[in-house]
Amino acid sequence: MNHIVLVHPAIPQNTGNIMRTCVATHSKLHIIKPMGFSLDDKHMKRAGLDYIKDLDMQIYENWEEFTSFNSGDYHFFTRYSKLCYSDQIYVSKHDQYLIFGHEHDGIPHDILKDHLSECVRIPMDGNARSLNLSNCVAIGIYEALRQQDFNHLSKVEVQKGEDFIYNE
Repeated sequence: MNHIVLVHPAIPQNTGNIMRTCVATHSKLHIIKPMGFSLDDKHMKRAGLDYIKDLDMQIYENWEEFTSFNSGDYHFFTRYSKLCYSDQIYVSKHDQYLIFGHEHDGIPHDILKDHLSECVRIPMDGNARSLNLSNCVAIGIYEALRQQDFNHLSKVEVQKGEDFIYNE
């Protein structure tokens, strides 16, 4: 199973978009406090739309609580890594945990320092400081899913029918 882990998320719209991505990709969402918003925030709910009811989500008080309940392959997305995210392997018998940090500060450095060999980076222009968190999550989870041959996801249009555009 794939898991998205948000460490100290701050912007409700990002978390709402990530919730939607988790539902669309059958990924479990883990949120590690503190958060910069309430889960009742109207911006987060709007971004998550009606997908939130189908979301598999767990909230933790801190990093230690998260790690005490979850084991598998950890992948820390950070600007400080020297390994490209697409060079990482997301296929194994273990659960895959894609870990993302706070929108302004990233993953706390004390956590990163204990996991340097598990860190990956999304390449970007050297003058750019960062990418949007929800975009980074989408990039990461879809690379993992690509390597897993999009396991359990539809590769054709289901709701309107796979031949909808041809019959219109």
